[in-house]
Amino acid sequence: MPDASAGSERFFTDHYVNLRAPHASDDIAAQLRETGLVTLDGLTTRRAVLASASRFMAITPHPHGAPDGLTLIHDTGRHAYRAGFAGFGNGELHAHTERSGSPNPPRLILLVCLQPASAGGETLLADGLDVYARLVGQNRAVAIAFSQPRTAYFGTGTGHASQVFTIQADGRISIRLRQDDLARWSPIVRPYLPHLRSAVTASQHRLTLQAGQGYLLDNHRWLHARTRFAGDRRLLRALGEPCVALPNGFTPRRAASVLPCRAKPSDGPSTPFTSNPPTR
Repeated sequence: MPDASAGSERFFTDHYVNLRAPHASDDIAAQLRETGLVTLDGLTTRRAVLASASRFMAITPHPHGAPDGLTLIHDTGRHAYRAGFAGFGNGELHAHTERSGSPNPPRLILLVCLQPASAGGETLLADGLDVYARLVGQNRAVAIAFSQPRTAYFGTGTGHASQVFTIQADGRISIRLRQDDLARWSPIVRPYLPHLRSAVTASQHRLTLQAGQGYLLDNHRWLHARTRFAGDRRLLRALGEPCVALPNGFTPRRAASVLPCRAKPSDGPSTPFTSNPPTR
């Protein structure tokens, strides 16, 4: 049986950049452009997390954030069963991109562990490049369907109609997803949801963050999730726009590079969405 902890350590090491090394900022920028993911350590205080976030991004506010722009992610004991608030409970958190219900989701996420859970609470990360390639390899029609404009509605009544995969004008692809009660799906894609979930699960890497460890990722490329946990697990999150030029999403592998439909970065042409958006 594979050693899950060893796999987590390898994944962390494979994407690690030492913040204290010379030219660390250049190395981080290059890695974000290449893979969209950087793992970090040594961030043991709120001040250190804020300083690092400000180094990489222009921090954007979040409705649940503090005045400094950081959001404490922990089990509040009162939010777990509210739609859209699963991150503030101790249950499983399905793979998603951050702020999927807004017209322009932030490009970067910095998430740092201040205190790990006593049990569980592993992070699950999936590269949109791998998810897309799996879908194309298994059934090209599925990838095409999830690229059709306005086939999903994410958020409340003030949410956003979009699609899981957005084909940019330069051929790159960005991903947007949520899988909770605030996701509504067009009949065009609803039959294919099990295929999407299977591809996401098969693409996930498990990451067990220790105190001071974290990751910086491209929110238009990577999906993140969490397993159920016990104990006082505490993390700090920052969202924002990169301080360096960052191409949008990922370049599909050659075998998956051609689709018959390309959408504008936001909505694209209208495709009938027959489910009414949620109003709660």
